[in-house]
Amino acid sequence: MTPRKILPLAGLTLGLLADPLLAEEPQSLELETTRITTEYESATGPVKGYRATRSASATKTDTAIRDIPQSISVIPASVLKDLGSSNVERALEFAGGVSKQNNFGGLTLYEYSVRGFTTSEFYKDGFSANRGYPSTPDAANIERIEVLKGPAASLYGRGDPGGTVNIVTKKPQPEAFATLQTSAGSWDRYRTALDLNTPLDAQGNLLSRVNLAVEDNHSFRDHVDSHRVFVAPSFSWQLNPDTSLLLESEFVRHSSTFDRGIVAPDNRWSGVSRSTFLGEPNDGNIDNHNNMLQATLEHHLNDRWKLRLASHYKEGKLWGFASEARPLNADQHTVNRRYRERDNNWHDSITQLELRGLFDIGSWQHELLIGSEYENYRKNERVTTLAGGAYAIDIYDPIYGQAKPNGKRSGTDFFEHVESQALNLQDQIIFTDRLRGMVGARVEHFEQKIDDHTTSKRSRQRHDALTQRAGLLYQLTPQVGVFANASTSFKPNNGLDAAGKTFKPEEGVGYEVGIKSELLDERLSATLAAFHIDKENVLALDPGTDSSRAAGKARSQGFDVQVSGQLTDALRVIGAYALIDAKVTKGDRAIPAGSRMLGVARHSGSLLGVYEFQDGHLKGSDIGAALTYVGDRSGESGGSFELPAYRTLDLLAHYKASDKLTLGLNLNNLFDEKYYERSYSNYWVNPGEPRNFTVSLTLNL
Repeated sequence: MTPRKILPLAGLTLGLLADPLLAEEPQSLELETTRITTEYESATGPVKGYRATRSASATKTDTAIRDIPQSISVIPASVLKDLGSSNVERALEFAGGVSKQNNFGGLTLYEYSVRGFTTSEFYKDGFSANRGYPSTPDAANIERIEVLKGPAASLYGRGDPGGTVNIVTKKPQPEAFATLQTSAGSWDRYRTALDLNTPLDAQGNLLSRVNLAVEDNHSFRDHVDSHRVFVAPSFSWQLNPDTSLLLESEFVRHSSTFDRGIVAPDNRWSGVSRSTFLGEPNDGNIDNHNNMLQATLEHHLNDRWKLRLASHYKEGKLWGFASEARPLNADQHTVNRRYRERDNNWHDSITQLELRGLFDIGSWQHELLIGSEYENYRKNERVTTLAGGAYAIDIYDPIYGQAKPNGKRSGTDFFEHVESQALNLQDQIIFTDRLRGMVGARVEHFEQKIDDHTTSKRSRQRHDALTQRAGLLYQLTPQVGVFANASTSFKPNNGLDAAGKTFKPEEGVGYEVGIKSELLDERLSATLAAFHIDKENVLALDPGTDSSRAAGKARSQGFDVQVSGQLTDALRVIGAYALIDAKVTKGDRAIPAGSRMLGVARHSGSLLGVYEFQDGHLKGSDIGAALTYVGDRSGESGGSFELPAYRTLDLLAHYKASDKLTLGLNLNNLFDEKYYERSYSNYWVNPGEPRNFTVSLTLNL
C-alpha cells in the first residue's frame, strides 16, 4: 500500500458526515484552554470511580473523551485495585477487543493484540516503552491505562493498525498523602507497595512522589517463581507561573523462571497437568534489570500557545539460562528440549519537541499540534543453544536433574541500531457547537542496521513513510454523538527471517464509525464502534523453522462496545464486548489464506460491577464480581490447533474498618475453570490460573 492509495482518506471521512456540516450556521465559539483547573479532570490525573472524562492519549492534548472522533478505552488504576491485581493484562481485559499473546516465557508484556492485530508496541506517557525486553509495567506507578482503537501512526509513529496502549503514570500531587498496601495470596504470593506524595515547599511549587513495590511470588506452576523490586521517584517544579519541569524515573530489578507452559498432545488437553513444568528447576531464573529517566519541560508562551520539550532514556539487560520444550515426540509422551543462554542488553533515547496552540480562522476554532521526534535505539542480542543428547522429558511424569547438553554451540548473535526522525502535524477543529473534526499527518524517516556476528554480514533498511488520519464527530444531542474516522499505519518489521533477510515493512489502513453516549445524567459513558482494517506484510511464527515469516495480507472487521461509570450512587461498572473477524487474506503454504489470526477470539467480553455501601457501619465498604468470557481462538499460526472458549468469575470484597484502614479479599476463578490463557504453538501453551485467593490490607498514613 502506497501513500497515493490513502490520500482520499480525509475526504472520505469528511463526506461521511457532510450533511450536518452544511446544516449548521457558523457560530462564534472558543476552545477550552489546555491549562488544568479544578473544574476539569486532568488527562494525566486520577479518575473518580471507573469513568474517565478526559484523555491525552488520542490527541496528545488534554481533550474531553466525548469530543474525540475515535474510540478510546480508559481503565483507571482503581480497576486493578478492586480486582486485587498488579497485572496490566488483567486491566486490558476491560478495554474490549484486546487479546493476550506471547508473553516471552512470563518475562514481559511482550505482545498483545488489539482488534485482531498483534503488536509488541506500548507507550508510557507518550513514549515508546517496549523496545528490547523490558519487564512488565508495574501497577504501583500506573494512574490509568488507555487503549486508542485503530491506527495511530500519524501521532505516535510506526505501530500497528489495531490500536495503541498508552500507560499514564502517577504524577506528584499538591496534597500530601501516603498509602501502604500489602497482600498475600495462594501459592505463597506476597506483595507490598508504598505510594508517598510530599510537597517540598510551602507554596506547592516543588512536589515529590515515590512509588515502591516489592514482590516475592510462587505459582501454581511447579518450580516457577518470580521476584521484583520496583522504585519510581518523580519530582515536579513550577519554575514560574508559565514554566514547569517534571522529572520521572523508574528502576526495576526483576527475576523469574522462564516458563513456556505445557504441551497439548493431539491439540487438546490430553491429561497433562496444568501445573507441570517442562524446564529444569536448577536452570535458575532469568534476570531483567531496567532503568528509566524522563524529563518534561513545558512553557506557556501566552494564554493560547505552549511549548513542550521532553526527553526519555531507558536501558535494560536480560540474561540467564532456560530449558525449552520442543514439539511432541512420536511416542506422544516425551518432548525434546533445548538448553539456551540469553544475554541481551539495550539502550533507547527519545526526544520530543512540540508546539501546541489555539487560534481562529473565521468562525472555525483550531487547536494545533506541531511535533518532532528523534529516536536512537541500540540492542545487543545473543541467544546460544547448546547441542548434545535428546535432553527429553516426560510430559506426564517429568523427572528433573538431567545433565545439561555440552555439545556444539549455535544460535543468534547480532547488534541492531535503529534511528528515526519524524515530524507530525495535528489539527483539532470546532466547526460549530455540534460538529468537530480532527486531521493529522506524520512524516517519518526510519533506518535500521543489523550486524550479524555469526555470519559477519550486515543488513540495512531505510524507509520514508507518510501516515494520515482524519475524523469527524457530530453531537446529535447533548448526550449522543456519532463519529467516523479513517487512518493509516506503518511499521518496519524488525529482525531477520530464516534466510537471514530483513522483512518488508507492514502497512495498514483502518476505518471506524461509532456512537458515543453519556447516560444517566452523565454518570455512565458508552461507546459503540464498527471497524474494518487491512494490513500487509503481517509477521507470524513459522512452526517449521521456529522463526518469523511474513503472512502476506490480513483483514480484521467487527465491532466493540465499552461502558463505564455509575449505574447508581452505590454501583459502579466497567465492561466491554468485542466481535472480531480477523483472517489472513493472502498467505502461503505454511499460513494459507483463510487462517484465523493467532490468539484472537471471535467473541470476547468482560464486566466488573462493585456495590459500595453508602451508610451504616459498612459505609465505604464494597462487594463486587467480575465476569470474563473469551471465545475459541487459533492456537498456532496457520495450523489446526485451537484454544477452547472459557469463562471465569471473580468475587471481591473490601471492608473499610476506619478512614485509614481497609481490608480486602479477592476470590478468583470461583468455579476453577480449566482453560488455556494463550499459546504460541501446541507445545508452548500457557494454562490459566486455578481457583485462588488474595487478602490485602491498605493503610492510609
